Amino acid sequence: MRGDDQQQDGMWSYISPERRVPQDHPLRPIRALANAALTELTGDFAALYSGMGCPSIAPEMLLRAMLLQAFYSIRSERQLVERLEYDLLFRWFVGLGVDNAVWHHSTFSKNRDRLLEGDIAARFLTAVLAQPRIKRLLSSEHFSVDGTLIEAWASMKSFKPKAEQDQDKDGDGGDGGRNAPVDFRGEKRSNATHASTTDPDALLYRKGPGMEAKLCFLGHGLMENRSGLIVNTRLTRVSGFAERLAALEMIEPHAGRPRAITLGADRAYDAADFVMELREVNVRPHVAQNTRGRRSAIDRRTTRHRSYALSQRVRKRIEEAFGWIKTVAGLKKTRYRGLARVDLAFTFATAAYNLVRLPKLLAGAPP
Repeated sequence: MRGDDQQQDGMWSYISPERRVPQDHPLRPIRALANAALTELTGDFAALYSGMGCPSIAPEMLLRAMLLQAFYSIRSERQLVERLEYDLLFRWFVGLGVDNAVWHHSTFSKNRDRLLEGDIAARFLTAVLAQPRIKRLLSSEHFSVDGTLIEAWASMKSFKPKAEQDQDKDGDGGDGGRNAPVDFRGEKRSNATHASTTDPDALLYRKGPGMEAKLCFLGHGLMENRSGLIVNTRLTRVSGFAERLAALEMIEPHAGRPRAITLGADRAYDAADFVMELREVNVRPHVAQNTRGRRSAIDRRTTRHRSYALSQRVRKRIEEAFGWIKTVAGLKKTRYRGLARVDLAFTFATAAYNLVRLPKLLAGAPP
């Protein structure tokens, strides 16, 4: 018997979003892990809000929405709010009922400063990894480190001489127009003489010989080698030594123990001072040798061990994390301006990457 094509919707629904989401949906274990971490941050959230006034939107709901933005490659908060309006799966994950109104997209911008003030992204990353079931998966002796370029939200046309910018402030420079033509031919530009008017924290950087120079930041990650999870992050301005300084800062909490730990890295970290500082805190520098027209700081006392070859093979897995963060989470070119805001986005995307990987790791772990 043919059914009727009824266009009239029902007036009432007695099925909650919880019942609409299948029990085996991949987001269910991720939501449980995220909720456990957010529960640990309750005290941190309370310190960021006043004890009087109108109740705000719960920061836990905003953070769960930001996780969805990373998981599903949603480009903007406007699109995220639009998706929350009609997607029951998104409403369930965030904690919104079917009849609850969705907040305005500007809510994310207004609360971002509060999240920065409390360093919530880094605390959330730590809280996820501190859960007892997850902590058993982590190695405390073997790590890898690397860095990746995060392109800034700034055009090369905004990279102007600093003297010209001073004239513009005085009202003497500029010919008007939002996208005025610019001729860079024959002009020498450097970070010493030029700066971006869009994002002054972004610096011009060239990844390698013959490659295009871009306005960007450097994201750094410390990975534990057993499960391939990122346990620490940094975001810095670009420079020739930023990667090594960030690596020393990230490995410091794990160093200085009676038993030596290892740190794998590519040949960009093959510098005598970096290797020496690692050895001083009882960290074995499993750094790839750079012998291109120079003498490597890594000698036979390091390379002769079988663990050195193992570290060199495992350290490349950190590129998987950077690949996910830059493609799926959308940080190949950041949508934010300023070092602090880009750092928040990079750290939170790293936490999202860990959450995506954890359900399978936990399923394969011994009870």
